[in-house]
Amino acid sequence: MSRVDILKAIWLFGVVAWYVIRFPHEQRSRKTPVAQRAGGWRDKILMSASLTGLGVIPVIYLLSGAPRFADYTPHLLQSAIGVLLLAGALVLFHLTHKQLGRNWSVTLNTRKSHKLIDTGLYAYVRHPMYSAFWLLALAQAFLLPNWFAGLAGPIGWGTLFFLRVGREEMLMIDTFGEEYRRYMARTKRVVPGLY
Repeated sequence: MSRVDILKAIWLFGVVAWYVIRFPHEQRSRKTPVAQRAGGWRDKILMSASLTGLGVIPVIYLLSGAPRFADYTPHLLQSAIGVLLLAGALVLFHLTHKQLGRNWSVTLNTRKSHKLIDTGLYAYVRHPMYSAFWLLALAQAFLLPNWFAGLAGPIGWGTLFFLRVGREEMLMIDTFGEEYRRYMARTKRVVPGLY
């Protein structure tokens, strides 16, 4: 088995683990009453862009090797960084779901019993689940030695993130008011102390 095949297998394992982590929370969230929906068709389009970059394009690459013109030889250091990013993403993803509990939603919704979580990981950044997605997208760029398939992750996820995070924060301000504004003043979005 070549290094490229091993990297592809690691990426695939990460995607399966990602889904295994999310599945029970997704099932539970369907049973929790929604108070306010702010997603709509725009959010569905953004989620499709993210899914295309983080799922569809890399799977096409895994199954067909296309586009071959964008292949390159991966370096050992690059591979190690990709594995570390993926491991960090999975740990962070698990912890954020656990901390959010019934407050979590895949779309822009608030729950009837929604509480502002500002402890644990949420004491450092407002969107640690988005931090986990950034780590996953960067892991894809390091693990898949194909310029097109590798960079599709950060581009697809970045499209969703930059066009959604402001709307999500407005939803939180509508829901929690001044409490959320104070929370915003003492935390960053996804990288502690930076952004």
